[in-house]
Amino acid sequence: MTYRIVGMQTHDIRFPTSRELDGSDAMNPDPDYSAAYVVLTTDDGFSGHGFAFTIGRGNDVQTAAISALEPYVVGKDVEDLGALYKEMVNDSQLRWLGPEKGVMHMAISAVVNALWDLKAKRAGKPLWLLLSEMTPEQIVDLIDFRYLSDALTPEQALQILKEAEPTRKQRIELLKAEGYPAYTTSPGWLGYDDDKLRRLCKEALDQGFPQIKLKVGADLDDDIRRFRVAREVCGPDYPIAIDANQRWDVAAAIAWVNELQPFHPHWVEEPTSPDDILGHAAIAEGVKPIPVATGEHVQNRIVFKQLLQAGAISYLQIDSARVGGVNENIAILLLAARFGIPVCPHAGGVGLCELVQHLSMFDFVAVTGTMDGRVIEYVDHLHEHFVDPVVIDHGRYVAPSAPGYSAEMHAASIAAHSYPNGEVWRDA
Repeated sequence: MTYRIVGMQTHDIRFPTSRELDGSDAMNPDPDYSAAYVVLTTDDGFSGHGFAFTIGRGNDVQTAAISALEPYVVGKDVEDLGALYKEMVNDSQLRWLGPEKGVMHMAISAVVNALWDLKAKRAGKPLWLLLSEMTPEQIVDLIDFRYLSDALTPEQALQILKEAEPTRKQRIELLKAEGYPAYTTSPGWLGYDDDKLRRLCKEALDQGFPQIKLKVGADLDDDIRRFRVAREVCGPDYPIAIDANQRWDVAAAIAWVNELQPFHPHWVEEPTSPDDILGHAAIAEGVKPIPVATGEHVQNRIVFKQLLQAGAISYLQIDSARVGGVNENIAILLLAARFGIPVCPHAGGVGLCELVQHLSMFDFVAVTGTMDGRVIEYVDHLHEHFVDPVVIDHGRYVAPSAPGYSAEMHAASIAAHSYPNGEVWRDA
């Protein structure tokens, strides 16, 4: 049964998280978690929801970029999401604004994700399961392999998917029974005092999380003190990652992280510019044996390819709303599998936990077949605004069962947090 998109609505939605310093780090001291939000409606009564994540100012620009994509979807039968994704990312005039990076690429991500939300709802399945039940050939057809063939060809991608195919059903049942491991960043925001850090570390242990993460990079003495507090609560062997949010130059990163070596960081995340492939490689060499992780601000599959080729990262961190949506993230998952690098997604932002759980679960079922060394970030903020919020049980993501991509917000939340006229902002 075919259907057409008959409407697109966008919303500039912002949450005042800066008031409690939720989300604060060395580069982003006062973020207001925001969503440039899009709703696509069809002639058969379904709707698809998607968004690009920002941290406040500029969310209006991102929302306008999403609106500019209306001619690509409204009035069209969009059953073939591989073809539509490729049409948008390869449009000559849209590419001139990137190509494949920045505000316009994130807008494409929001629309592509909304289309997948719509497709999964119409199929009556959660997105992770919809993707996991596609044939290897159908999955490969979703991917734009341009610029990737020196690292991943369609034939190689097909081989990876076919090797995992015979045992998919067992892993689907395992996911439904046990979920997917999570780690929490909630204790580690830079604006929290030591008492709050201590309390939240204990809560993370009590809740069964196998790992936490601390923000670092503003002041070395503070980082040493905060890491010491976390170790006192968590013990000497518990995995504690650190995240600098692009704070340092290469030499500074090496020196700073080596000062934290005695606390045994599980990884150092975003130690420098996300565009600096050779810088990441130099840092990885300079801070051994501490692994390097990055990805939340990596702008496209090409940069990920080069990070992998350069041996610059030990953990790859996809983001569900920065690259070109589900399609490009599937390409990145396959690249990581090709290079044998575990994917531990970024999810520190409104709605990102809801989305990225589907991608990791698809990766487990249809691509890598393993959860070893893999965790999904979890941040305990703003889930109540979603119709199908994440569920965490003993430090694991419970596999979503509701149809869709878990992207839909409650209408009341959209109204209250729309900027600048929603109730939350009128009173500010």
